[in-house]
Amino acid sequence: MITKYIKSKTKGNNDIIDITPELKKILVEEGLKDGILFLSIIGSTAGLTTMEYEPGLVKDLKNSFEENFPYKKDYFHNSTWSDDNGHSHLRSSFIKTNIFVSITDSKLDLGTWQQIVLIDFDTKQRERTIVVKYIQS
Repeated sequence: MITKYIKSKTKGNNDIIDITPELKKILVEEGLKDGILFLSIIGSTAGLTTMEYEPGLVKDLKNSFEENFPYKKDYFHNSTWSDDNGHSHLRSSFIKTNIFVSITDSKLDLGTWQQIVLIDFDTKQRERTIVVKYIQS
């Protein structure tokens, strides 16, 4: 098993970052052929998913988070910890903090318009760490 890390500075507040280029770089550097990548973001206010990373859909996704888990709602989490990021935790719980991606012939098994993205839901800028584990088949 190979373990790598991707560090990414985020702006918070639904910042969506395409991490596909970093993953492709790892494939080349490590000479990975066929197997599975397991990706996990450290923290409970971010998520990993796939999408067509284009400006319109990025806006649509951000709007859907705000419609379904609005920032200014009175969440119990905010009362418990005297903070304002209950929405961030809920968004992360629904998107999830990990994802599997298969590799065939040294390529990520993704659709033509599909990318892997990190979404930072928290209310402030941060440096996020994604753990990348490679399991060879």
